Amino acid sequence: MTPEVLSPSRRKLWLAAIKPPMYSVAVTPLWVGTAIAWAETGRVNWAIFSTFLAAAICIVAWSNVSNDVFDAETGIDRNKHHSIVNLMGNKTLAFWISNGLLALGIAGILAIAALQQDGTVLGLVLLCCALGYLYQGPPFRLGYQGLGEILCFFAYGPLTLCAVYYSQTQSWSTANLCASVFLGLTTTIILFCSHFHQVEDDVAAGKRSPIVRLGTQRGAVLLNWLCGAAYGSVLAFVALRLLPLGALLSLASLPFALKLCQYVGRHHSQPQAVSSSKFIAVAMHFWSGLLLGLGFLVL
Repeated sequence: MTPEVLSPSRRKLWLAAIKPPMYSVAVTPLWVGTAIAWAETGRVNWAIFSTFLAAAICIVAWSNVSNDVFDAETGIDRNKHHSIVNLMGNKTLAFWISNGLLALGIAGILAIAALQQDGTVLGLVLLCCALGYLYQGPPFRLGYQGLGEILCFFAYGPLTLCAVYYSQTQSWSTANLCASVFLGLTTTIILFCSHFHQVEDDVAAGKRSPIVRLGTQRGAVLLNWLCGAAYGSVLAFVALRLLPLGALLSLASLPFALKLCQYVGRHHSQPQAVSSSKFIAVAMHFWSGLLLGLGFLVL
């Protein structure tokens, strides 16, 4: 290996490209959906859980790598030093790596479908993947039209959580669907926060992200409403008795939401500073999901 590859700065760029914290969007839905299944049925198939988890990680990795590939085609990532394509210097290789990751992920879901002799989970996951492709893939690139957050909500909220719950029970759950609204919103907030620091590059590439459309100041205000909607949904569903009282444990993660809103409110127009807001959003997503699942099990 060359000294450049081993240098701390190079390793730091690769870590930023791989985005280890972002894989909580694969782990957290598996935890929440399985916790609800356990609470409602008293059993868990750990082989299916492990297979689904490995598949979900591969699919999220596919989304990460393929997005860098598709962004390289539009030139939007030319100033993004931690783009996987820029680090590898080979867009074709990155493209085939992403396809391999997707194939591994789908293979895991196919194994679950074969074991259960039921294609429902496979259909739901394929729909998630389709939404992921619509987000950045040509010729659609709906993320460039500012529709990425809507796609993200459904892909990482209702569709994923229903797939996880169904993989354990081969049935449906109102509580699980309600929980998916909260999880979909907290995942969407991560994507929303990722736009604040790249407004100039987005405008140059013709990407009409929500922050490009609104401006950073109004975007910061909207973030307050998104966080309020996420936690408000839990309160509303508990009040309607669609979620158990234990779901209120997720409210213990509110300090992360407050920190996120305050941080973005102060730094929304400072690209270098506000770029770290997405990691606060990841922490909010992870801890709120962890607590939500615990609420189903212990309260």
